[in-house]
Amino acid sequence: MDKNFWLNKWNKNEIGFHSNEPNPLLVKHFNTLGAKTGQRIFLPLCGKTLDIAWILSRGYKIAGVELSELAIEQLFEEMKVTPIITQLKDIKRYSGHSLDIFVGDIFSLTQEFLGSVDGVYDRAALVALPQEMRIKYTDHLTRITKKAPQLLIALEYDQSLVDGPPFSVNADEVRLHYEKNYGMRELERQYWPEGLKGKYPSTSVVWELR
Repeated sequence: MDKNFWLNKWNKNEIGFHSNEPNPLLVKHFNTLGAKTGQRIFLPLCGKTLDIAWILSRGYKIAGVELSELAIEQLFEEMKVTPIITQLKDIKRYSGHSLDIFVGDIFSLTQEFLGSVDGVYDRAALVALPQEMRIKYTDHLTRITKKAPQLLIALEYDQSLVDGPPFSVNADEVRLHYEKNYGMRELERQYWPEGLKGKYPSTSVVWELR
């Protein structure tokens, strides 16, 4: 899987992964992050998720990173915010209304560009990446966020029935990636009889990393 896979999804408007409401598991467990009003939450591979508006509406700041510039143009348009756009080497930064979104490859996003964050919300990043990229991603994320507390929503299903993305990332793999740097707690498992692509049983698993 390369960058063009996701860019083509956005260009063709094949965005079935985009939800028309904030994620209920975010709404239920957001306070687990322990963030205080005004603090900054980082969303990796954020797209134009409505989770952004939900978090902003509660008085927090948002930083995000997304490969597709089209997605971020749509995000700011739908939020009725005119962004200030800055070029930072291989990444563009769209800023406005307590919102900083970095457009480009997440692996080009440095801690210097990102700045300080107080929490991480990963709903769709870890599960979007194939297995060979997940170790690189989790190491990079841990480094650029300086081990900020994380609310992670993983997905488990029978990978032999259908290929990802989203990919199945079970509890053993989550621990493999994160237990050397974080205390870990599984908060909830939510079973969906037809949760994946409308026909494959799957389980959403919410993790607290601290």
